[in-house]
Amino acid sequence: MLNFLSNFITLSCCVVTVTVPAILNIIAYPISKKWSLAISHYIRSVCAHRIFVIFKTYKHFNFVGYEDNLDRLPEQFIIVSNHQSLIDIALYMNFFRKVEIRFVAKDNLARHVPLVSEMLRVEEHCMIPRHGKPSIAMQTIDSFGKRIMARGQIPVIFPEGTRSKDGNLGTFYTAGFRRLSESAPLPVAVCALDGGYRINNLLTIFQNLHNGFYRVKVMDILPAPKNKEEQVAALEKSKELIQRQLDEWRK
Repeated sequence: MLNFLSNFITLSCCVVTVTVPAILNIIAYPISKKWSLAISHYIRSVCAHRIFVIFKTYKHFNFVGYEDNLDRLPEQFIIVSNHQSLIDIALYMNFFRKVEIRFVAKDNLARHVPLVSEMLRVEEHCMIPRHGKPSIAMQTIDSFGKRIMARGQIPVIFPEGTRSKDGNLGTFYTAGFRRLSESAPLPVAVCALDGGYRINNLLTIFQNLHNGFYRVKVMDILPAPKNKEEQVAALEKSKELIQRQLDEWRK
């Protein structure tokens, strides 16, 4: 009974937190880009943090953002991370609240996902076509890279390309990262996260949220790669660092 009650309260608080800004952004997006941007900023800077506060208050779910290497971060950088859940987006919004981050994601997230879709579109995140020629995807990344360089934003890319269902690290694909680092030649902040795969849908959220955790840590900052060999080496090093941290957390 207590577990049912805490689940109900948690769900109710989350719905209250996200429903109003989600509806307002759906209305504002086709009317005014300025209004939609203001609402999207509120979602990034306030709602993402409140969701984790609600999880902790009612389900004792802990968000752990390690401060290692944060003081080493340059003014602008590329975040390379493993990927476990759609909530990874909220995780990085919460962890990097002081900077403007932009995600490289599949374009299906820009449609019919409450709270997320309008924000991704109006803030001009990088929406990669799920179906289509690879050349179109590369052109999309090129435009995105030039845009974030001009605006001083922080790009986030998940080289696995899809969410891990069991939390195990998948293959790191090089094409997207290489193209991004060519159009945005920035240092690489390697980030490891863990815990998202346990709450990646509505059923598992209620099964695993109680006493659960979500961890994120900046493992290292690598120099901006200058050519194909350095790009591949940076990605290989990133995977090695992330796997090492996952092994350490799971001991």
